[in-house]
Amino acid sequence: MQFLKTLLWVVIAVSVALLSVGNWQDVTLNLWSDIQVDIKLPVLIGLMFLLGWLPTYLVYRAKVWRLRNRLDSFERQQRAVLDETPQSDEASAI
Repeated sequence: MQFLKTLLWVVIAVSVALLSVGNWQDVTLNLWSDIQVDIKLPVLIGLMFLLGWLPTYLVYRAKVWRLRNRLDSFERQQRAVLDETPQSDEASAI
């Protein structure tokens, strides 16, 4: 299974490299009134991908962190309840 995973990443890397080599040309961006930036097309595509992916990834990680904290809190509460239950049974038996 690890071989297939590695093979998939190699195919993706080669595809991206071929796409980059085939489209390695300058693109002029007009930022503000007279400010222009020349940037290579693959670099621009990569930056736009990161600009769209990063906020989604950060929201996902925040949700996972929040759910993990809630689960830890719930487990602590359950442990406390289970620790208290045998003590109350012993007190009623005496």
